[in-house]
Amino acid sequence: MAPEGVATVLRPSPLPGFVETPFVQSIVERALTYMAAGFPVHFRGASGTGKTTLAMHVASKLDRPVVMVHGDEEFSTSNLVGGENGYRTRKVIDNFIHTVLKTEEDVSRSWVDNRLTIACRYGFTLIYDEFTRSRPEANNALLSVLQERMLDLSAARDGESYLRVHPQFTAIFTSNPEEYAGVYKSQDALRDRLVTLDLELFDEETEVAITQAKSGLEQADAERIVRIVHQLRASGACEFLPTVRGCIMLGRAARVAGCSIAGADPRFRSFCLDILASESSRGGSASQTSRVKTVLNDLMDRC
Repeated sequence: MAPEGVATVLRPSPLPGFVETPFVQSIVERALTYMAAGFPVHFRGASGTGKTTLAMHVASKLDRPVVMVHGDEEFSTSNLVGGENGYRTRKVIDNFIHTVLKTEEDVSRSWVDNRLTIACRYGFTLIYDEFTRSRPEANNALLSVLQERMLDLSAARDGESYLRVHPQFTAIFTSNPEEYAGVYKSQDALRDRLVTLDLELFDEETEVAITQAKSGLEQADAERIVRIVHQLRASGACEFLPTVRGCIMLGRAARVAGCSIAGADPRFRSFCLDILASESSRGGSASQTSRVKTVLNDLMDRC
């Protein structure tokens, strides 16, 4: 039974337009196997590798309500577990004898469960997106949850010091590699409790299918876009390798503009320079951007 009035609980449902090629199916099947064996799964990969989308898709396969948490530097343990939030007032009026009025008031702090506690109590699926953006100490409560299946609660919560985790509770984590800005090194103790699946860039078949599904282009046009992106990656000019996200952005812009997917169309050429140069040189270096645009112009001439 789900708690009433909890806005953070999502109903699991298939993601519209989700592309499941053999490459993706392999990842999903392995993740579901690990979770069936009792291990939480951790999708780790660079931005644009589909970590959150995969997490939501795997969660939908479990057919349990989902609680979503987004990592944040300001997070504390109470943001996961809960804490005293506001006051609860109880008032008793005794007017048994109409000439005598007795009033008794009791004011106490009110405990509010937060998302981890809700997921543990009701057996929901916890998706902790970008968990390494939270400070490591904020995630300490997860250690006993994942190992001993017990959640340590504050003694202030009506005397309930520990919560036994529901047998259907499971968790999916996502994170960027540790060299990304704003990312903390996760505790060894927590990482040791997870099965980490490192997500690399998709294979060409999957990127074409995703680009076509998300942009509405014909397959041949999606293939041309993916081919350009693959050639740019192989050029060695990129500070950051462009991902399928760049393919989708390029495809959508071209479809909205109604332009040809060809270097001879000046609008498509401009879209390539704007979008793919932005994806490939996020540091903002003028010389880096210039190198990428030189490669792109050469690719456009041959497109």
